[in-house]
Amino acid sequence: MSLTDLAHPHAAENDVIVRVHAAGFTPGELDWPATWTDRAGRDRTPSVPGHELSGVVVELGYGTTGLGVGQRVFGLSDWARDGSLAEYVAVEARNLAPLPADVDHTVAAALPISGLTAWQGLFDHGRLTTGQTVLIHGAAGGVGSLAVQLAHEAGARVIGTGRTNSQETVLGLGADEFVDLQSDRLEDVGDVDLVLDVIGGEILDRSTALVRAGGTLVTIAEPPRIQPENGRAVFFVVEPDRVRLADLVRKVRDGRLRPIVGDVRPLSEAPDAFASGKRTPGKTIIRVAED
Repeated sequence: MSLTDLAHPHAAENDVIVRVHAAGFTPGELDWPATWTDRAGRDRTPSVPGHELSGVVVELGYGTTGLGVGQRVFGLSDWARDGSLAEYVAVEARNLAPLPADVDHTVAAALPISGLTAWQGLFDHGRLTTGQTVLIHGAAGGVGSLAVQLAHEAGARVIGTGRTNSQETVLGLGADEFVDLQSDRLEDVGDVDLVLDVIGGEILDRSTALVRAGGTLVTIAEPPRIQPENGRAVFFVVEPDRVRLADLVRKVRDGRLRPIVGDVRPLSEAPDAFASGKRTPGKTIIRVAED
């Protein structure tokens, strides 16, 4: 990966061009086929990674409605198009939501993928309701930390898992119990109504036995190899949702939801931010432009 100059993006029908102020990324996205090809499977390199963004609309494509030039927005860029680690990006208007003036771009850029994944995993696919018990793996991570807060607010009993040094963070977010995957037995958790998994592998396999009859295992890591007995298993990829983004950012404004932002780096350090093996608490955000 390297920094380079590319042509200014073109606003297709129903697109907007956003001047990016802050951007987020998923480290594993370099392994996604859509990072390197378009929807028809044709090579589109050199590719711009990153799919979370917050910024200001500077241009409208033909037929675009609902947003205006000069408007602060945040949301998701398309998987199969150039992404957000750039000064400007073309995005379908329907994938963006208005950003209130009192929410910082850095915070907003940490919200789209993690917030929508947490919500869709808990409620759209997991059907979590008040009084149920949910086990959330990776509870101090980008998705997990927001899922803990959303599940707690919904009145669920929340069990979070993670590494030893995550316990204080997870309990502080509203979890009722913390399971240290380095020293505690996962099987001692008991039956739960919902497992939300972001890890996959052995942890995903072992979690299947914890799902009580009628319960659900939801994962974003990989298709489950084992089905819960008398329960459901769901693998999903997050989908854009303007209405839900607006709801999530309202929770941020009200102090009911707090994305955990870790490193904030300039665009010049974006290639290094993708370096494998680096672990930092919270979500790394690339700051592209100042307000």
